[in-house]
Amino acid sequence: MPKSKKSISKKDSSSPSESGVQKPETSSKNQEDKTSTEVQSPGVGSLTEQPENQPAAVSNEDIGKVNEISKLSIAHEIVVNQDFAVEKNDLPENSLESKFVEKMYNAFWDHLKDQLSQTPPDFSCALELIKNIKQILMSLLLPRQNRLRNEIEEALDLDLLKQETEHGALDVPHLSNYILNLMALMCAPVRDEAVHELESIKDPVQLLRGIFKVLGLMKMDMVNYTIKNIRPYLQEHSIQYERAKFQELLDKQPDLLDCTTKWMTRAATELTTSLTSVYATPGTSSGVISPFPTPKPDPDPPSLTTVLYQGYLNLVLRDHGNEEFPETLLMDKARLQTMRSKLRHLTILASVLLVARSFSCGVLFGSPEFVDKLKCITKALIEEFSSKPEESMLSVSEQVSQEIHQGLKDTGLTALSSENRASLVGQLRNIAKKENCIRTIIEQRIHLFLKCCLIRGMQESLLDFPGGLLFIEPELAELGWKFVNLMHHNQHVFSPYYAEILKNIISPPNAEENEDKPIK
Repeated sequence: MPKSKKSISKKDSSSPSESGVQKPETSSKNQEDKTSTEVQSPGVGSLTEQPENQPAAVSNEDIGKVNEISKLSIAHEIVVNQDFAVEKNDLPENSLESKFVEKMYNAFWDHLKDQLSQTPPDFSCALELIKNIKQILMSLLLPRQNRLRNEIEEALDLDLLKQETEHGALDVPHLSNYILNLMALMCAPVRDEAVHELESIKDPVQLLRGIFKVLGLMKMDMVNYTIKNIRPYLQEHSIQYERAKFQELLDKQPDLLDCTTKWMTRAATELTTSLTSVYATPGTSSGVISPFPTPKPDPDPPSLTTVLYQGYLNLVLRDHGNEEFPETLLMDKARLQTMRSKLRHLTILASVLLVARSFSCGVLFGSPEFVDKLKCITKALIEEFSSKPEESMLSVSEQVSQEIHQGLKDTGLTALSSENRASLVGQLRNIAKKENCIRTIIEQRIHLFLKCCLIRGMQESLLDFPGGLLFIEPELAELGWKFVNLMHHNQHVFSPYYAEILKNIISPPNAEENEDKPIK
């Protein structure tokens, strides 16, 4: 098994002066897969089981393992997800947790209001908040901004502020203005309006509450700014970094590739079985022996690349239930499951459009606006298709048949007869069945497209787009790009491990001849 024994360079932005502030940019594009994506990490669930009702003792080694996996997961997410960004992680609205947190916050701010309303005012809580504000502002500074750092240290000297409160000399308006001016200087342009709105707040409690809210957004902006700056570095070194980190985990947990081995074994077996079945079919037709000799099966086993492609396709094209996921793809499990769900919806969408087109004489489908309208309607109605296929397709059939009927009337064509409308509704409802012939054909063509994307590349595959899928070409092409890029990255990182596993799956002499190099 290959052995591979970080330094992530800190961002070095253009060249603002030492006292100036580099304002982080804020991306307006949200990631498709939220930052809070659950990362299922190999090795974390293998801690020693404890007796029932007795808490498990977590060792420093276990904590270190989780930290290493977290670092690896974050680095991987930044590299493979170009839209990766930290977002405000609010609790679900009206949930028990959100209500509890809101009550706690309100209780704290009410307590602060009571303190400041006393005569003389009690600034003990307020000083703690100022201390926190100072820490946040300092964390937003770049390493070279020493002059501004010293200025903040002097202006927000907590010992001095405490003395001023004890002598009743604390200038609250001056302190507030200084903090707001500093925030206006340091925030990203998108936060300028929020900071400006704080200037009109006169109530000190509400002002402090607003300051912390905006500072939270500024911290998020700075993290995303840092991610943007380190992404090129991570992309350049991600393969070596991920491989080395995985090797460290493998050294501590030798059975870390067990599920990966099972996954590759299944893919290799499927390829071998399908190849054998082709040649095992007798060359006969209606009892007549074919005059052509049946070729002998190719003795060569499937190559590493072929096995991997079959395994990758299985992950997004089949529902494996509770089947264990390969460890080398655990960080992408949620992403692949999302892709599989989208492919299922695209299959249903394409099937609906194909059936609907056959009842519109092709005229209505010559209008991009009409097609887009049908796509929007269908997408909305099949959101719960996985759990309620029959109900979803009943709604789709009724709505789509009505749109076709009305569309033909509006264009001056003969509207659907009662018989044709009933036929259209019936064919659309039948799409809910897995064995439906239209759905099966669409599934096969989508599978073929993804396989071609892996083998031939996206550009060539798009030039030869399968018939029947043209109405979902934008959505399928976007998903194909993400799938191919993700799988190629995985192949580059883990190809040495995959090659070693394949040696143990097939006979050693042949395995050495079939160790393909990763794709360029």
